[in-house]
Amino acid sequence: MDMSQDRFAELVEQAFDALPEDLVGLLENVVLLIEDDAPADDPTLLGLYDGVPVTERTSAYGGVLPDRITIYRNPTLAICDVEEDVVEEVGITVAHEIAHYFGIDDDRLHELGYA
Repeated sequence: MDMSQDRFAELVEQAFDALPEDLVGLLENVVLLIEDDAPADDPTLLGLYDGVPVTERTSAYGGVLPDRITIYRNPTLAICDVEEDVVEEVGITVAHEIAHYFGIDDDRLHELGYA
């Protein structure tokens, strides 16, 4: 599937905007990024949370760079046939990575359908 960087970014933004406001309001010190390619050691990765989940933060947590949620465009497009597929995958991936921010692990995300 072929899609411009701008259109993909719009879909990521729409996926983020579709999340419950109560949930989004709890996010602190985290940025949402888009990159074309996943890391070379995991080229099919659709998204990645890099940071300290809120469930693991202590009183010493402070003065740190923002956590990063990265959504990877090319691996996502590689598994999609039409734009509707991209919308679905991006929505799942954004929710999945934000869940990691809240300390929800992959097993629980699989149970909830966000894997």
